[in-house]
Amino acid sequence: MTEVGARWTAEQVMELAPDAASGRAGSKLAGSGRWPESGSGGGAVWGLCRGSGSKPYQTVVDLRTEGEPGFKCSCPSRKFPCKHALGLLLLWAGGQSGEDGQEAPDWAGKWLDGRSARAARKAGGGGDAARDGERAAADGNDAAAVAAGGPGDPEAARRRAERRVARIAAGATELEERLADLVRGGLAEADRRGSAVWEETAARMVDAQAPGLAARTRELGALPASGGGRPEGPGGGWPGRLLSECALLHLLNRGFLTLDTLPEPLAATVRTRVGLTVDTAELLADGNARVRDEWLVLSQRDTDEGRLTARRTWLSGRSTGRPALLLSFAPSGRRHEISLRVGSSVDAELAYHPGARPLRAALGERFGSASPHGAACAPAGGTVTDALAGYGAALCDDPWLDAWPSVLTDVVPIPDENGSVVQLADAAGEFALPVAPGTSAAALWRLAAVSGGRPVTVFGECGHRGFAPYTVWGGGETGEAVEAVPL
Repeated sequence: MTEVGARWTAEQVMELAPDAASGRAGSKLAGSGRWPESGSGGGAVWGLCRGSGSKPYQTVVDLRTEGEPGFKCSCPSRKFPCKHALGLLLLWAGGQSGEDGQEAPDWAGKWLDGRSARAARKAGGGGDAARDGERAAADGNDAAAVAAGGPGDPEAARRRAERRVARIAAGATELEERLADLVRGGLAEADRRGSAVWEETAARMVDAQAPGLAARTRELGALPASGGGRPEGPGGGWPGRLLSECALLHLLNRGFLTLDTLPEPLAATVRTRVGLTVDTAELLADGNARVRDEWLVLSQRDTDEGRLTARRTWLSGRSTGRPALLLSFAPSGRRHEISLRVGSSVDAELAYHPGARPLRAALGERFGSASPHGAACAPAGGTVTDALAGYGAALCDDPWLDAWPSVLTDVVPIPDENGSVVQLADAAGEFALPVAPGTSAAALWRLAAVSGGRPVTVFGECGHRGFAPYTVWGGGETGEAVEAVPL
């Protein structure tokens, strides 16, 4: 067996998660305190994970076949990989599983040897693939072998993809029935029943491997409580918002169930929204899809997600003018693979995820290091009206968008009677945008301090709830020497 190659990043590990719930559960198991024994070597990673029972779960991951790892765990989960395998890989990715080059214990080595033998028989034409698949299924949670195809088998991968699409379609059909029951019984029933019914429905969507549907379903249950049970307010209060969200969820369900009738860009958007994403390596392998530009770093924000930290980096191409969002994940307290200074620029290739309005991208080859000269001037932007028009145009292509990245030029922060910024208004116009709920008080104070009552340039996201400011450039017109200040 060959040695384990370069350690994976946390983002690469999370791409293996069968659904969002498994990813979150795996991240919670990434701490070394849950693993009394772990190691790596010979192209594999293994460990013992403490569970609720008296015996720890035996988990092993085979990394010898690039792009098609195998998994075995003694837990009863039917997901591949299970949360223990994800947690073990995150532990290894964070460098907490000990030194490489160790000898696998007997329980792990026996399974690894069996996989090697099955792969050798398949490569040599001997043995029966179906029989080997049955043996593997009886032996443990080996995703590749259970598919009766063996490591790297494109036909097995195709069958797995078809099974997942069928599960998501079944989940979307069930969700349609739940939405119809809600509308038939009246929205007031949602307030009386509380969020439990939606949590149960969201769990069903997780089982259907549709994390996008699960997340939107879970949000439905929180809406009645957010309005205090009263229908007053813009858009009809929580009943109006609930009806709007139900309509968007219905639209997404119908889109997936009639996927073959949609134009390909819109079909790609629907697939992404339900949770069917394209692997980063596959994106970057397509040379025609890569876009090279000098990308200005507009914002970089970290959020905690269990034992992982998610990083959202916003870029804008100087030549193309295209916005881009880079997502990366790392164990809490560990360094992110993507770390770019706000206000700097980087000459690089990006590969966009497919969709009617591509936004999320993968960072490819860089040509030199990040240049600090990007911080010397504010980015070009537009008015409040331009930002609203941009969001509206994006909604035409992707009706499930919550917000769209925008740069506001020459806007003045408007405070309320308590001195807290509540609006961003055009300095020479009559229009203003409300600041989105959830913006921290510290960010608003920094925004007011940089402005000092004068026009500034602000980058953020413009959406149906207002404008969320992320970065401000103060002093001077576009193109003059200013500094980017993250909010």
